[in-house]
Amino acid sequence: MSVREMAATARQAQRRLEVAPAAQRNAALLAIATVIEERSEQILTANARDVAAAQEAGLPAPMIARLRLDGPKLAGVVQGVRSVAALPDILGEELAAWERPNGLKIRRVRVPMGVIGIIYEARPGVTVDAGVLCLKAGSAVLLKGGKEAAHSNAALGSAMNEGLARAGLPGELVQILPATREAATELMNAYGLVDLLIPRGGAGLIKATIEQSKVPVIETGTGVCHVYVHEAADLAMAERVILNAKCSNPAVCNAAETLLVDRAVAERFLPAAGEALRSAGVRLRACEAALPYLLEAEPATEGDWAAEYLDLTLAVKITDGFDDALAHIARYGTKHSEAIITADDAIAARFFREVDAAAIYQNASTRFTDGGEFGFGAEIGISTQKLHARGPMGLAELTTYKYLLRGNGQVR
Repeated sequence: MSVREMAATARQAQRRLEVAPAAQRNAALLAIATVIEERSEQILTANARDVAAAQEAGLPAPMIARLRLDGPKLAGVVQGVRSVAALPDILGEELAAWERPNGLKIRRVRVPMGVIGIIYEARPGVTVDAGVLCLKAGSAVLLKGGKEAAHSNAALGSAMNEGLARAGLPGELVQILPATREAATELMNAYGLVDLLIPRGGAGLIKATIEQSKVPVIETGTGVCHVYVHEAADLAMAERVILNAKCSNPAVCNAAETLLVDRAVAERFLPAAGEALRSAGVRLRACEAALPYLLEAEPATEGDWAAEYLDLTLAVKITDGFDDALAHIARYGTKHSEAIITADDAIAARFFREVDAAAIYQNASTRFTDGGEFGFGAEIGISTQKLHARGPMGLAELTTYKYLLRGNGQVR
């Protein structure tokens, strides 16, 4: 079956899902969780095949870490499915209502997006997260994962199909596309059959999707995130924040990639913070002014300021005050997440107002840019654009709306 044919069957199946009661959609999610538990041994065996092949191919360690599933990770996936099932149903929610002078009553209500395509790399957990979020939001989903996770994705997709069947819903609501570039190209060209395309992965994948797709795209993920230590910062707090932002999970898009430090506090802050980062295994790439304060740091190049490392590497730059830091963020940031550490609330207010990003922090780690941490229950990605959705994309961002108008014979 071609991708266009798969998309056509997904659209037919979605019409059944759209009219299914919330109880049936939730039952499907709970059944999916149960089937994943029942098939956990098969799923982990499939994942072990993918990991072994990735190691044999010499793929980078961060990619293998994202690819690997184990018992606790799979249990977390199952818990995530049940958490989504427990979220309130938002379909049919009234967003606004008003009456015109002629008596025409207008309501705006939330409805499913329709058919959503996801293109992603070696993260088998995304297969389930994306699938169940789309189902909860009333949409069918076409999942185009990377070839590195082909066996894992096939096993997880099969489990989701079985869960849907147990709840009396068509398996075509969740389909795993072939792990080929041709399938990705077909998906990008399925305008009229696919309503929305969401790429998740590195900058190359996202850029290619945006440039090639005829289907509307929401740009997600690329995170060159900065932590800026202002001259009025609590330096102990700043050290805690940068350690968390860089080290708690360096392979994700909300991890910090660049540390900016005001020249006024560099001598007091950088030696201790640099040693703490180095002790945590972080490799530092520093500007010329910062090198004297940092043991074993390498000189930074122009490419380091724009790098999304996704591992334990951090660029460090000393800035000449607030405006210089803002100029650096404006030039190299990817509109994802930016943080300032300062006790000066007036400066923080300027940072909030003048920095262009989906999530902006004062005195907190960038690692909180996450649907679960925002209280959304789950997310399908972090949008770094401004149209339709921005920041963590939960259920609401996977829906659209329509207008319902009620009259009593009005004509124009």
